Amino acid sequence: MNNLYLKSFIRCKRKAWLDYKGNKSDKIWSPHQSIEIVNQYKNFYKLSQGDLYAGIKACQKGSNGVIGLKVKSKLINNINAEIYPQLLKKVRGQSKWGEYKYIPVVYKLGYRTTKEHLFDLAFCAILLEPFQGSKIEKGFVISNHSNNINIEKIDLSKRLRKKVLNTFLSLNVNLKGSIPEITEDRKKCTICSWQKFCDAEAKNNGFLTDIDGVGSKTALILKNNGISNIKELATSKKMELGEKLLQFKEQKFEKASKFINQSKAYLSGIPIRIYAKDGLSNFFSKKDSGFLIFDIESNPDEKHDFLYGFLKVNHLFEKIEDSFYDPILNLKKNSKKSYHEIFQKLFYKENWPVLHYGETEKISILNLARQLNLDSQAIEILKSKFIDLHLITREAWILPIKNYSLKTVANWMGFKWKQKNVSGSKALYWWIQYKTTSNSLFLEKIIKYNRDDCLATLHIAKWLINKNENIT
Repeated sequence: MNNLYLKSFIRCKRKAWLDYKGNKSDKIWSPHQSIEIVNQYKNFYKLSQGDLYAGIKACQKGSNGVIGLKVKSKLINNINAEIYPQLLKKVRGQSKWGEYKYIPVVYKLGYRTTKEHLFDLAFCAILLEPFQGSKIEKGFVISNHSNNINIEKIDLSKRLRKKVLNTFLSLNVNLKGSIPEITEDRKKCTICSWQKFCDAEAKNNGFLTDIDGVGSKTALILKNNGISNIKELATSKKMELGEKLLQFKEQKFEKASKFINQSKAYLSGIPIRIYAKDGLSNFFSKKDSGFLIFDIESNPDEKHDFLYGFLKVNHLFEKIEDSFYDPILNLKKNSKKSYHEIFQKLFYKENWPVLHYGETEKISILNLARQLNLDSQAIEILKSKFIDLHLITREAWILPIKNYSLKTVANWMGFKWKQKNVSGSKALYWWIQYKTTSNSLFLEKIIKYNRDDCLATLHIAKWLINKNENIT
């Protein structure tokens, strides 16, 4: 048993079991984990002031930072335990190596310090103390925002250590047993390398959380009211189900209708048309004009949009040429030259709408416009230009899919990305690789991916228009 299994166990019991006993051929590469590893090393190197080395020899010579160390010991009930600390940071103190000692450090993406971070620090401290012959009172959780390292000191108390040891015993029991059931909180699955393996089983078993909008809390309410799978949800009656969904208050019957129809579509594979609101009508009225398709690639931790992709479309159903796509690279944050080009594109034709999928693009551009002090009239014109196909799709259709992300919707509608297993996380991984190596091959991959995102958005636009014309 090691701290890596412990971290997995805290996140998902099934993940820990699969990490330990699962068939590795069912595991997929996770760009999220790779991004974390790259960012870890960069920040550990910075925190150690460049004095970062690996293994026991680094401890013996007193390096500021130590990575790549493995420590073995026996814990409660004589169970074998191992730790692979992310980083050991040299501090003042006394150890078997001299007048210094090491404390554990973990890196976090984002802003939240979680149970995983705390337990990882405490578990590492428990095994590290006898190894170095020194007491450890504190650990560090570090993060990087706007290129500044933030350090949070964690008190490794007796209470925290006791919780860790109890969890370690539960982990030991878990790994000896049969595979645990799939977690109800499927949101955690999006960055898991076992996601596809679990998705297949969840679909076969009709898991309620595979229905868009049904989270773990709603699934529990449904189960407590006798609805345990998608088939039972699909055959429910709207009024009866609505009375059970009290947490949605005045929207309870609307939610009941949505869940029932989403379940029916999911089981049948047939989309269901719903009431078309203003969004689809507005889009349909502009179908004969030209369009800009717009998609951004970003590094959210650094608040840096590094690529703005534009696809010029003179008519929705014309043949798309390579020259229609125009990427604007924003390699250096806050590049005025890039920003000038971006707004030139957005105002390219006064009456051309800007099609995008999801709220990110509009929010980013409006924030940028305010940052550059564009006048209020220009900002209002920008607001009116943006047409969010994600909102329109959800307003007009219930599709037989698990979620309404660009990848899921466009794939279901028949669009295929040229590069395999791509995602926004993978594009970010390529960006980090480019920043590290200056190899333009990574930029080429990002541009190719962004172009396909633009084409996927166009594909959805065509599908919506075709379906609307067939119905009307």
